[in-house]
Amino acid sequence: MRAVEAAVTLEPMPADSLRDGAPARELDVSRLPDHLDRMLRAALALCGTKHDAEDLVQETYARVLRRPRLLRHEDDGAYLMRALRNTWINSRSSAHARRSVAFEPEKLEFVADPSADPQGSALEAREAFAAVAELSPRLRETIVAVDVMGLSYKEAARALRVRKGTIMSRLHRARAAVAAALEGVAA
Repeated sequence: MRAVEAAVTLEPMPADSLRDGAPARELDVSRLPDHLDRMLRAALALCGTKHDAEDLVQETYARVLRRPRLLRHEDDGAYLMRALRNTWINSRSSAHARRSVAFEPEKLEFVADPSADPQGSALEAREAFAAVAELSPRLRETIVAVDVMGLSYKEAARALRVRKGTIMSRLHRARAAVAAALEGVAA
């Protein structure tokens, strides 16, 4: 028995590496406010209401700040997107989140683009958010990661834990569905 115990000595993992041996660094919590706007936009696209989006971002930041986080890559945004997505999925599966709230795009607040037609752009934004809300969760989270949060295909693939090709195909289907929905509204 002692030979087995001696052969199975567990040494603590060095703080500067992860399980796969890749160098790690701590999440820079001082830069979390820099990601707030992107996180809110992504959460709004996932949740549908400003109130739920703010709650989702707050819960995501609370989870991230509970304990130190070691990251393999330089991009905090991709990690935060994955954390936001996981928090959203967890909240949807909990009993508290099972209460259905109708998505009401007319209640969204929009920031006007000074160079665009103010009446037309607000209407287009509402229609686009409504079209995104109608997508399946997988397509919605993909379009949010790339088009709303601005992640590259590689970063989105890492954040959503799928292959880059999957991101590309989902994004194509999501954009086509949104375009078809917007064409139907314009016609």
